[in-house]
Amino acid sequence: MKNYDIKDSSLSQEGKLRIDWAGKEMPVVKLIKERFGKEKPLVGVRISACLHITTETANLALALKEGGAEVVLCASNPLSTQDDVAAALVEYGIPVNAIKGEDNETYYKHIITALEHKPQFTMDDGADLVSTLHKDYTELAAKVIGGTEETTTGVIRLRNMARAGKLIYPIIAVNDAQTKHLFDNKYGTGQSAIDGITRATNILWAGRKVVVCGYGWCGRGIARRAQGLGAHVIVTETQPILALEAAMDGYQVMPLIKACEIGEVFITATGDTNVIDKAHILEMKDGAIVANSGHFNVEINIPALENLAKSKRRIRSSVDEYAFSDGRRIYLLGEGRLINLAAAEGHPASVMDMSFANQALCLEYLTKMKKKLEPAVYPVPKEIDQEVGKLKLAAMNITIDSLTEEQQNYLASWESGT
Repeated sequence: MKNYDIKDSSLSQEGKLRIDWAGKEMPVVKLIKERFGKEKPLVGVRISACLHITTETANLALALKEGGAEVVLCASNPLSTQDDVAAALVEYGIPVNAIKGEDNETYYKHIITALEHKPQFTMDDGADLVSTLHKDYTELAAKVIGGTEETTTGVIRLRNMARAGKLIYPIIAVNDAQTKHLFDNKYGTGQSAIDGITRATNILWAGRKVVVCGYGWCGRGIARRAQGLGAHVIVTETQPILALEAAMDGYQVMPLIKACEIGEVFITATGDTNVIDKAHILEMKDGAIVANSGHFNVEINIPALENLAKSKRRIRSSVDEYAFSDGRRIYLLGEGRLINLAAAEGHPASVMDMSFANQALCLEYLTKMKKKLEPAVYPVPKEIDQEVGKLKLAAMNITIDSLTEEQQNYLASWESGT
């Protein structure tokens, strides 16, 4: 019986080659895979994973399979699937239910198929799988031992579920590991968001006025990469301390409505809804480019954009032109979805190496902690975070100092002073 739904099985060979190429940049996951192959810590464990179906995810899934897990994958975004990778994974014996460009109905049908795997563990990127499980499949949810969450948006949703007393099982916030958000969010999103916009538009960044909405770790990375390409960066924020940090990092800070008067490229990275709203669209200059780097396609008020425009046309593969009665044109990229995956290949494999190493090690940890954790959102254990950092340094041939016994004692004491 067919237990997968992909675009084209004939793409598998191309997918295998790209998975191998990404694997070359993922030495930490490779080390974990080798250990898992010997120790088999996940034998018989059923995992349902709702992640971006990319070459990097493929290397994670193969490591889990090597550890003995039975893994089923579905997409965490309708535009993020790499169809050749999905085909390759199916050939490797990992069922995938994901097709790039799938409609909303198919997207959730694939999530339900993944849940029919009756998981003991969940892996999520955005919490769509977990929220569907908790809303519609509570009997299944009651049998889940634990889960992991990859991204900021998902962690926010899960913490809200926990506060409301709705979370049924423990979940580790992989996003909050230092070896995840300090690198994946800042360096990964910074590079891949700019890459996605460049591939979609082929614009020259130098001299361009770029508005970054949100100065969290993702916004920091995007702003720095745009600045590095010569752009004049403007940051908008609602949090005073983050706004202050952006100003001291050398960026111009102002309200978004004011930035709309001068901005040429707008990039949202907040995890919130309607960040770019009707009022902002009305103030934008002719030719403004709008892209979203947040997980869900809610950061730009697309219904308002549709209602305001007199016409719409697809002018490039990831660019929709909205024409207004006053002669202005606004360009929406990637249908307002996660631009780095809608128009490009997502984060570089070398940074996902750390994120997915955390995922693999946290799943191993959850199997050992079975029934010992209450339903809540937990941080990545410090020893796992530190181990991922050590392995990454070793893979980069970087050595660091160690504290002497005297230094350790000094830091552990209170008597010593000037």
